[in-house]
Amino acid sequence: MHQLLSRSACIVVLALIPACSNSPSAPTPSPAAVSSASEYVAAQLDGTWTVTSIQPAGQSPQQRPANATYSITFSPGRFSTRTDCNVCSGGFSVAGDTLTAGPNLACTRALCATASFENAYTSMLSGDSIVATSNNTLTLSSSRGAIQFAR
Repeated sequence: MHQLLSRSACIVVLALIPACSNSPSAPTPSPAAVSSASEYVAAQLDGTWTVTSIQPAGQSPQQRPANATYSITFSPGRFSTRTDCNVCSGGFSVAGDTLTAGPNLACTRALCATASFENAYTSMLSGDSIVATSNNTLTLSSSRGAIQFAR
């Protein structure tokens, strides 16, 4: 019996040694928690949003051109965006609060009167962006700039 208690005590001590190490560590979220957060963000994106403004990095905000349609529609793993007289589409993924659009967007190439706004918008849309939603607004932010949307 004494030998069994001794072995049990050793097992407990060995199990506690990593908890007493001098190196601090942050808790690691479980894969299920990350997936749930990503699914939550993706669900918030679902549907159609209208572009209200863009702000390319280092520039002033630019309102969507008057009488031009700029919108984006998210569905599971895919999106399409209307850029005045053109349409673009591509895939996207969400990891945590980061949306990755593309890497390549398939776009029609008609010459629109709002081409400079369109080029800035599609350049900022492609790649990784941080997603922020509040009420009926969506902001995609990255080192390329920020895009504001509304429902």
